[in-house]
Amino acid sequence: MSTIPTAYRNIIDPLVGVARNILEDGEQLVPVAFVGNLTTGETHQVMMNAASEQTKDDSAFLIRQLAAIHQADFIFVIMDAWGLPRDKVHRYKEILERYGSIGASPYRIDVVSFSLETRHGLWLAQVPVKPKGASKKRRTFGEPEYQHSTEVQGRFVDLLPVKDSDARPGALH
Repeated sequence: MSTIPTAYRNIIDPLVGVARNILEDGEQLVPVAFVGNLTTGETHQVMMNAASEQTKDDSAFLIRQLAAIHQADFIFVIMDAWGLPRDKVHRYKEILERYGSIGASPYRIDVVSFSLETRHGLWLAQVPVKPKGASKKRRTFGEPEYQHSTEVQGRFVDLLPVKDSDARPGALH
């Protein structure tokens, strides 16, 4: 499955619009996760703290706990980040070796990162942030182009609780 199912798009598209409005109003985007259950129709917002490695780990733990409590079907994360221009992505490892991080490199660009984790897969998008008009405070971004991802690792993936129906045959619980 390569496209995001409509039930999820109906929920996340307005959230993307809110993120865009925040930047266009000259405000800072705060990292946030939305933990949702399609059966109950409930979505819970988790404000994340990305100030340090420990606070990022704490935020991921909180998201996992809330997802388990509410038997979440999806988690949608929005955060600002640094990325590389498309023409530099293939040099990712070289840039990390030389500068130590994407943020310390002269190639870094501001992006808004979106991730949607569902029982049907994980979709990711990074959209470059650009100035809105002549303003130095107001910024905007285009439409996210989500890519279905199967080999992503990190603290903000595998946040959904495992349901019995997700378990492999013979797996212990």
